[in-house]
Amino acid sequence: MIKDKSIFIKNVYYMLSYAFQDLRPDREDDVAGEDFERIHDLFASILAKGIARQLKQGLYREYVNHVEDLSVLRGKVEMAGTIRNRLARSCRVSCKYDELSEDNLLNQILKTTAMLLLRRGDVSTEHRDELKKRILFFATVSEVEPADIRWSSIRFTRNNQSYWMLLSVCQLVIDGMLLTDERGEMRLMTYIKPQYMERLYEKFILEYYRKECGLAQASSPQIKWALDDGIGTMLPTMQSDIVLSRGETVLIIDAKYYTHTLQENWDTHTIHSNDLYQIFTYVKNKEAELAGGPHEVSGMLLYAKTDEETQPDGVYQMSGNRISVRTLDLNLPFEQIAAQLDAIAEQHFAKEAVAV
Repeated sequence: MIKDKSIFIKNVYYMLSYAFQDLRPDREDDVAGEDFERIHDLFASILAKGIARQLKQGLYREYVNHVEDLSVLRGKVEMAGTIRNRLARSCRVSCKYDELSEDNLLNQILKTTAMLLLRRGDVSTEHRDELKKRILFFATVSEVEPADIRWSSIRFTRNNQSYWMLLSVCQLVIDGMLLTDERGEMRLMTYIKPQYMERLYEKFILEYYRKECGLAQASSPQIKWALDDGIGTMLPTMQSDIVLSRGETVLIIDAKYYTHTLQENWDTHTIHSNDLYQIFTYVKNKEAELAGGPHEVSGMLLYAKTDEETQPDGVYQMSGNRISVRTLDLNLPFEQIAAQLDAIAEQHFAKEAVAV
């Protein structure tokens, strides 16, 4: 899938910049002007510059519980420990107290990811030095075991919202690139795992259309099942990737990032069956939802282009709806990727814009 590594890595940055709005290419210290030959350099640069911005605001601090044997009382007496000290003829009191500390999970994840890149990543001297300078400010912050991080338990508040983008990048590095071999040694892969690239690919397309598409509104709604009796117990949720809508016209896009864009059977290449069934189901149920008035619902499978000789490209009329299959070439300069996405919107919504 990757032809020109430096172009692809730069495009990963642009995809990240749309997926995470805090990583904007209009900042003075952004990385858009840099060229990268290694994906590790990209993440090291993003983290170094993101941490630098966070340091200007101040590292997030929160109250951390401590239990410690002290010669003077601090906080509350911890009875079990104090009794144990008295039985041992110690004059120290076991105290339980809270302390405002930078050594919390958010900062620990930042430091852990940075150290992974420095120890296990193929990072150039320039970006290694830049990241090392930032980590000097984390001297009082401990590292955590990457496998023990429970990302779903992290909660963002008004006080730590600025960490959202940085921790999203950390999760991409730790979950999307980190491997452990049979001896238990960790290493960082030279590419992002396909399942994480697929999530980034979907998020990028949605956020690109939200920000750049003036012809239609972009959203990612759940599509309701068209049930005759209203009973939908145990039916799976139909969560769309991208829905573009303008007036009576709706385009449902299902973004797919595969190693192979087509399935092969006896030297015959066809569209992945499950993908086609899925987009057709989305379209027909959305059409049923809009049946009370005039409407036009179309569907599209948008694959990330691979280097395979045969690529999916076609438009099909199915039961009164248009289902198209297209590819998006991520090995082109980003301006051309944007042009491909703009052309999709124009083909479906330009006539409605003229009518208005």
